[in-house]
Amino acid sequence: MINKETLRKQIIYRATHRGSKEMDILLGKFVKKYISELNTKDLKNLNEIMIIDDDLIYDWYFNKVNNKKIADNEVSQKLRNFKL
Repeated sequence: MINKETLRKQIIYRATHRGSKEMDILLGKFVKKYISELNTKDLKNLNEIMIIDDDLIYDWYFNKVNNKKIADNEVSQKLRNFKL
């Protein structure tokens, strides 16, 4: 069982070390803004997004292409509505 603080640290690292600059910026800023207010369930949902390929997240976010790998939950809705 992973504790909440460890999960936060993993998410922050994954959000800022993606491999593509665009996703580093988008996910990094989103995580920095919301990480402290997410509960354990939301952190787990966000962690699931962090393991999805950048290309899929990019198309889902910027091109509004629906993707079954990205669950429809509060965190994903908040990310999709997030503006830089």
